[in-house]
This record gives sequence, C-alpha cells and structure tokens, in this order.
Amino acid sequence: MDCCHNARHIVNRNLKASIITIKNCELKIKNLLTSIKVKENIIQEKSFQFAVRIINLYKHLTTNKKEFVLSKQILRCGTSIGANIEESIGGRSDKEFLFKLEISYKEARETIYWLKLLKETDYISITEFESVFVEADEICKILAKIIITLKGKINK
Repeated sequence: MDCCHNARHIVNRNLKASIITIKNCELKIKNLLTSIKVKENIIQEKSFQFAVRIINLYKHLTTNKKEFVLSKQILRCGTSIGANIEESIGGRSDKEFLFKLEISYKEARETIYWLKLLKETDYISITEFESVFVEADEICKILAKIIITLKGKINK
C-alpha cells in the first residue's frame, strides 16, 4: 500500500503541475488575443470607413468624370481591405488570421497605386488625393505593425 500511496502522490503532484502549466498557457493566449482584438477593432473600423469613402469616390468618378475603368479598380481593392480584415477576424488559426491581414495590406498598397494614377491623370485633384491617401497610408502602417507583431508572436 505504501508503494501505491507514493505513486498516487507523485501522479497527483505531476497532474497539478501540468494543470498550472496549462492555465499559464491559456492566460498567455488570452492576453495575446486581447491585444490583437484591440488592434483589430481599430483597423476594422478604419477600413470600413475607408471603404465608404472609396465607394463615394467611385460614385463621383463614374457620375461626374465618366471614368469607368480606373474607378472599378479602386472600388475593388479599396473595399477589399475591410472585407479581408473581416475574414481574418473569423479565421480559424493564427496563420489564417495573418494570411488575411497580409492580403488586406496588399490591397491597401494597390489602392494607393490607383489613387496616385487617378491624381496624375487629373481624375482627382491633389486635395482629393491627399485626403484619401492619408487614410490609405495610415491603414497600411497599422496593418504592417499588426502583421509584424503577429509574426513575432507566432514564431515564438
């Protein structure tokens, strides 16, 4: 009986240590998700508001400037930023989350390209360009920081 008692005591001690380790891991994961969610909400809202501006720009270009090709391009990539961010939030894993954020970043870069092209071809004024460009650039910077942070945490 003494042998069984000692074995049971060792198993219980190891089990308690394992439970503590698991709880520490769960706490670290919860902290990580909380810090990411704060950033998600900021980028989620900014990308949505940006999409609204892009839709209004599209309406202006098609109605007032009668421009239908470049406007369609900027509509697609400018609204895709937020759509991919929304998909990332519903991701099943950190890698899926990261992948969708990287797509959002690429779409934001593409949006900047089309904005520059619209400005250089006089479809939008410098004032209109600067107003929308500032937001697109800010979204790029926020996404880049989230991506770098997440890659660092995934690689640990």
